[in-house]
Amino acid sequence: MLDVQKIKKMHKLAVYESGEGKQHLAISNYYRSDYIGLALIKNFFLTTIAYALLLLGWVGYKSEYLMNNLHRMNLTLLVTGIIGGYIILLAVYSVLTYIYCTVKYAKAQKGIQEYYEGLGQMKKIYDREERRIEKITGRRN
Repeated sequence: MLDVQKIKKMHKLAVYESGEGKQHLAISNYYRSDYIGLALIKNFFLTTIAYALLLLGWVGYKSEYLMNNLHRMNLTLLVTGIIGGYIILLAVYSVLTYIYCTVKYAKAQKGIQEYYEGLGQMKKIYDREERRIEKITGRRN
């Protein structure tokens, strides 16, 4: 006989596993500090590449002006501004990455906890069924 409660619980767990649970299960393989640290390392490289591309585009756009006025420019101020802009951009994106990954990790942990509770409930259902079958048949597996 079909147990509607068991079928609903199994369906709910299967939907979670194939949906957002796939990401949550991957995230839960890491410690919180490792997950956030890895995200910050990726953020560092991606921000550096993005800033270099933005700087390259700006230099390309202003190339005629820079070539004509290079001898009149304060190069230390220009380099300081470029490095300062990079540090500010990196700091802003690092803080945003930290916040995003912290929230994402907490959400994943909560989802995984609910998933494991659901698995525990399924185990109880199966144990109850097994005991009922043992009572009926009188034999143990």
